[in-house]
Amino acid sequence: MAGQALTTGTGRRRLLFGLLDGDGWTWASIKATFWFVVIVMMLGYLPDRAYYFTVFPTIDLGVLVYSPVNFCPPSNRNLPCPAPVGATLPWDPAPPELALPSGRTDGATVQLGTKLAYVGGSDGKTPSDQTFLADLYSGTFGPWKPGPALPAARSGAGVAVLNSSVYVAGGNGPDGKPSDTVYAAAQDLTTGVVGAFAADDTLKLPEPRSFAVLVAAGDGLILLGGGNGTAAQGTVWKSTLDAKGKLQPWAPQAPLPAGQEVSESSGALVGDFVYLYGGRTAQGPVGTVLRGHISKAAETLGQVVSWDIGGGATNLPAARTRGAGFSANGVLYLVGGADANGPQPQMYWTVPDAKGDLPGWQHLAATDLPVGLAGGSAVVSGSEAFVIGGTTPDQPAVTGAARANLAPQPPFFQLGLFGATIPALKVGGEIGQQLGYLNAAGVGTVNFILLLLIGWAFAHKERSRELLGRVFRRLRR
Repeated sequence: MAGQALTTGTGRRRLLFGLLDGDGWTWASIKATFWFVVIVMMLGYLPDRAYYFTVFPTIDLGVLVYSPVNFCPPSNRNLPCPAPVGATLPWDPAPPELALPSGRTDGATVQLGTKLAYVGGSDGKTPSDQTFLADLYSGTFGPWKPGPALPAARSGAGVAVLNSSVYVAGGNGPDGKPSDTVYAAAQDLTTGVVGAFAADDTLKLPEPRSFAVLVAAGDGLILLGGGNGTAAQGTVWKSTLDAKGKLQPWAPQAPLPAGQEVSESSGALVGDFVYLYGGRTAQGPVGTVLRGHISKAAETLGQVVSWDIGGGATNLPAARTRGAGFSANGVLYLVGGADANGPQPQMYWTVPDAKGDLPGWQHLAATDLPVGLAGGSAVVSGSEAFVIGGTTPDQPAVTGAARANLAPQPPFFQLGLFGATIPALKVGGEIGQQLGYLNAAGVGTVNFILLLLIGWAFAHKERSRELLGRVFRRLRR
């Protein structure tokens, strides 16, 4: 006799307050979907979570869209929990053993392989030709030692590293006037030794500049703004690498917008945009942000072709000049800087979106410097940022440094309506991965056995009821 089809009919059992036929297709589909989700969870999701529970510090369960309950590790100190995107840990002063040999301001710090180099600057009055080198370690650096001297003293120079060479563009010379020289020194990648600085005549600037911004691009160097000794300038020049990797003479790019000529500003290259923020114009310290577009068209590839003011380039909350600016992980930072009242301690940051627009600058009192600072130099190494030297309200040039970690820890526990974050084991290295695989395999195996038992129970309902009855009777005794 043919089997009966799953169709609705009279006299059949009704489920869900009589809405569904217990032997109909709708109820069958609901049960099939339920068991499909159960199988995916038991054989896919749970083993996956078991692996990450082993190797990660935290693990997410469910979908945590919003969490009113958050607990962060003590290492975040007094930051909000969770910390805003781009926030750093509070700045800590470096120990006296890591102080510069003498006070410096308006110098520049760059990373050369496993070394930091502090180049030029002044003691607050007179430019210096000295450089200092320090070995980099995990999260810190060692004592400063003398490095190769510049051919002439420079303060307020643009300094950048490209292809293991450090370039020093312009800057005020011993006479206090802007220069047009570019000094270069190469580092031996085998020994780490930094060679002597020498003038690169090919890179001589078209005009003298000081307090210009020098940024390294993938195909060369870009020098933006700066002063000529009389007024801030709006020039933008680029030196492009040729096919042999040699920098070519400077070529003019799209200049800064009229009326926005600036010096003593901070700058960084993020994606296809170069940003200039803060600085000094003819009106004094400003908080203006300028955004330059790097062309991707074949005929103008790599050139700065246009500039924006405002709109997609939100201005700083306050005017700042000679701030310690840097970028890390696609975030723009400005630490300290001066306004009309002198050096200030605030740190501001912003996270450009995919279009290069700035949604606004953020500020937390917990991430301000302990004291106002202008003329400091910022450098990033791994997850650590350092601000070295500078001018405070009480000292024309300081020897100290400050350090901040760029990666506050996420909450170790969060609880929301549809999910949660809980602490995990965080077993590191190869051992953690192997243990994670074993845990995932173990959970998957146990769940597979449970599914087999569930299937057997449904296939033998009378026997299953009998066994459960025996268990419950024994539990009552």
